Amino acid sequence: MTHPRNPGAPLDTSLFAPVNRPATERRAASLVLRRSLKGAHQAAWLLNAIACMDLTTLAGDDTPARVRRLCAKARRPLSDEIVAGLGLETMPHTGAVCVYPTMVGAAVRALEGSGIPVASVATGFPAGLMPLPLRLAEIRYAVEEGAQEIDIVITRAHVLGGDWTALYDEVAIMREACGAAHLKAILATGDLVTLRNVFAASVVAMQAGADFIKTSTGKEAVNATLPVGLTMCRAIRAYRDATGHIVGFKPAGGMKTAKDALNWQVLMREELGRDWLRPDLFRLGASSMLADIERQLSHHVTGCYAAHHRHALA
Repeated sequence: MTHPRNPGAPLDTSLFAPVNRPATERRAASLVLRRSLKGAHQAAWLLNAIACMDLTTLAGDDTPARVRRLCAKARRPLSDEIVAGLGLETMPHTGAVCVYPTMVGAAVRALEGSGIPVASVATGFPAGLMPLPLRLAEIRYAVEEGAQEIDIVITRAHVLGGDWTALYDEVAIMREACGAAHLKAILATGDLVTLRNVFAASVVAMQAGADFIKTSTGKEAVNATLPVGLTMCRAIRAYRDATGHIVGFKPAGGMKTAKDALNWQVLMREELGRDWLRPDLFRLGASSMLADIERQLSHHVTGCYAAHHRHALA
């Protein structure tokens, strides 16, 4: 981190703001239409997307062997030929690897010496409908296993019922359980119904001490969308203006293409500035996206699109 952690702030619902959905959707659409990235510029932005990626596996059939394979891809996301063709002096790597708590130990061992942190989902992911003591125990278990980042899920009912004190207290005690590990608060925005709820939940999570706010678990019917991302970025800006504290942002779920990686970075650049194009303030929660990024970079180097089987899925 190049900036202090978010210490949180007292609950203050006066920061809540109405959100005009049609205007938000128009703004989000215009952002990606106005900026066209080609050639070397596009390659540079795609390399940055790799550096900001939380390479993720959250499947019911995860095994230590699968996690080790994921970590190998995180260490070496591109082929040597692409790295040489781009004129890079070193192999890039992803921003983190994200797994279930029981897979943290395997990931930590596989990433030893790489400098790549391990993130773990926790608190009854993806629904979060577990007793609070069990959710806190899961956080502590993941941290003890070596996780440096914890992606928690909130209780959606607190948002839908407008119980902001309950949401604040829940996130605050989860932040305390994380200790030195950074807390990323998953809002499950597809379940929150309105953009006003998304904005309010973002503000409360940040006031409770979240280091990042994150769109989705990837398991909802609707996951990361640009209008939701725009709403959350505006909440980050409002919180920074009110408190001086800086919070990161992570879209996750439904992002599969290199174009998606470019669009989300354009949103960050236009709404929050260049500082939010670094992995300490921006993450892309994805796995299949990496294969398409590698394919686009291969095209940039060779002038030809490689067959899909040439680029292993993460």
